[in-house]
Amino acid sequence: MPSPPLPPASRRFLGEVLQGLAREREAAARGAARYLEHRRSVGETQAARVRAAQDIAPVPGRADAARHDRCRSSLRLFCETYFAEAFFLAWSADHLKVIARLEEVVLKSGLFAFAMPRGSGKTCLAEAAALWAVLYGWRRYVCILTVSAERSQELIEHMKGLLGFRTDPEGPLTLDFGPELAPFLALEGEPRRCIGQRCGGKPTFVRWQQRRLIFGLVPGSLASGAVISASGLTGGGVRGQRYRLADSRKVIRPDLALVDDPQDDDIAASATQTRTRVRLLNGAVLGMAGPTRRIAALAAVTVIQPDDVASRLLDHEKSPDWRGERMQMLHGTPANPKLWDEYRSLRLSDLAAGTDTSGEFYQTHRPEMDAGLEAAWSSRHDAEAGERSAIQAAMNLKLRDEETFQAEYQNDPLPAQARAETLTPDRVMTKLSGLARGEVPPSATHLTMFIDVHDRLLFYVVCAWEENFTGHVLDYGTWPDQRRGQFTASAAPHTLGSAYPGAGIGGAIQAGLEALVASSLAREWKRGDALLKVDRLLVDMGYKPSIVAAVKRKVGSSVMWLSRGAGLRANRKPMSAWVRKPGEVHGHYWYIPTVRRTGEHPHVIVDVNYWKTFAMAALATPAGDAGAMTLFGRDPRAHELFAEHIARSEFSTELTGPWGTVREWSSLPARPDNHWLDCLVGCAAAASMTGIRAAGQGAAPAASRKTRKNRAATYL
Repeated sequence: MPSPPLPPASRRFLGEVLQGLAREREAAARGAARYLEHRRSVGETQAARVRAAQDIAPVPGRADAARHDRCRSSLRLFCETYFAEAFFLAWSADHLKVIARLEEVVLKSGLFAFAMPRGSGKTCLAEAAALWAVLYGWRRYVCILTVSAERSQELIEHMKGLLGFRTDPEGPLTLDFGPELAPFLALEGEPRRCIGQRCGGKPTFVRWQQRRLIFGLVPGSLASGAVISASGLTGGGVRGQRYRLADSRKVIRPDLALVDDPQDDDIAASATQTRTRVRLLNGAVLGMAGPTRRIAALAAVTVIQPDDVASRLLDHEKSPDWRGERMQMLHGTPANPKLWDEYRSLRLSDLAAGTDTSGEFYQTHRPEMDAGLEAAWSSRHDAEAGERSAIQAAMNLKLRDEETFQAEYQNDPLPAQARAETLTPDRVMTKLSGLARGEVPPSATHLTMFIDVHDRLLFYVVCAWEENFTGHVLDYGTWPDQRRGQFTASAAPHTLGSAYPGAGIGGAIQAGLEALVASSLAREWKRGDALLKVDRLLVDMGYKPSIVAAVKRKVGSSVMWLSRGAGLRANRKPMSAWVRKPGEVHGHYWYIPTVRRTGEHPHVIVDVNYWKTFAMAALATPAGDAGAMTLFGRDPRAHELFAEHIARSEFSTELTGPWGTVREWSSLPARPDNHWLDCLVGCAAAASMTGIRAAGQGAAPAASRKTRKNRAATYL
């Protein structure tokens, strides 16, 4: 049924309501349109303001164009003019020589490695050369390479400071290089402002990144689009560096490499890492420019050890292309060393009393004390500290710590770290027998083994011996096996803890030692048609004697002995002069003490200074001669890490005491791994325990005449 029609009054009222709603909708639509127009207008105005704020035009010109142009082809003048705060002392002859070489490399390409005394400003010179190359357009892409990524970050931050970040923008550099530095200075230390920066309405594409600086595209700039990057030599940062120019889409690669101290103490102490760094520098670094262009490279280095990375780059025979220059702080030797000895005594007293009698003594005797000496940099001395000359300053450093002085100021480390008697890893690696791993030479009669015990790993070496003490390394390794050629004890991927999960340190050591000892003593080693077993197994007891003793009781049998090393120095009696007590057994630089009523476990004590010297001499003896030591296999590279343990872990010092001359062995400052050296030494001592004798061994050395009461030692 249809609804009744509305009354006329109601229809009029409803019409009015609908018309009102329509008017409101129209008003709302007009308001929304006006608001959108307002927003668009405000947005355009704001965007225009932002673009205006981001636009750095007009860029400043050169405040002193003549000064700028004078430095274009002179690195020395560039340093003196724009970095006077860093280079405020008079140049030495060595500085001028380095500057000339740096100019040549930047302008004509080539390679140059240079070592200067610490504090001579070699890094500052290299950085100034890199900036000079970029700011004048001599080079487009400079790559800074350092020992690590952390060090590269430090250098790039310093480079930012040199370019004007966080410094007074009104210095000579920023005044004369306005077109080049204006994009950087406009950032005011805020890298987010790089986005949208313009010059004359065009993007500059300036970048201020963590390890890379890209110069903005600015009319009149000689460095438009140039790049300065920084990275560590490892971690993949060297390869693949390139940048596509925003204005031309052209790809540029590094054309100048700045290598700053490419090694540290650990790398210098490792022959393998040294070879790796040198190969990286001569391969990946020199190939950064691409296949059709030769890169220019500067290497500012510090010599830490003989034959390290720096030494190889500076060696004209090993690296002739690098044209190395090795500078020293002090030349010559004192003509009157006694005066310097007296000066040293006075200086020690001065340091304790706060006086300056040594300075007055030097001033009085200066002509005689300076005789025979010449300072490379006459301006280098601290007058405020009372130093009268550069010679006195250098001698103060030498007298304070001669080892540091020779390495860091003379670039010629003391020979104690590289004596002629100390082997090189390369020489060890070439002492090969050609026999397969584990194969016993036909002339060998005894097998010995030594295990070095540590928290994370067990190191071991197995040797075969002939009756004349000619030795052959049959096998070496770790428990657990690392299954790789390069590793360190502190960062080994497979440890005792991972092999025996749930066990503590002691439990893991005992479980691993039991497994290694049991398998080693059960193993049969093939010698032609015969089979041999280990005759004597020594295990280091210095760390966990109770655990080693427990393993001996459980699986070791009479073949296994606990061993303790004793480094007898020149001021102590040698074992040959020790008085033999009842129950003791004395051998050739080893003895077995009586342990009754001592609470100690039965063990043998070994003079490691003697046996290390013995092992080094054996490895230095040519293969084929009596007493030589050889390694298994045919590939020298297979023994790189073993050779490092032997020849790059310790150095010896020959000292004379009341009982004669002793070669004392000490770890190198970086304390590299030496565990296989300890094992090899233990194997040699164990061979002596089995009755192996070299020519001349077996007779007791005569007792010292100074002590008539001393009795000659008794040997087995």
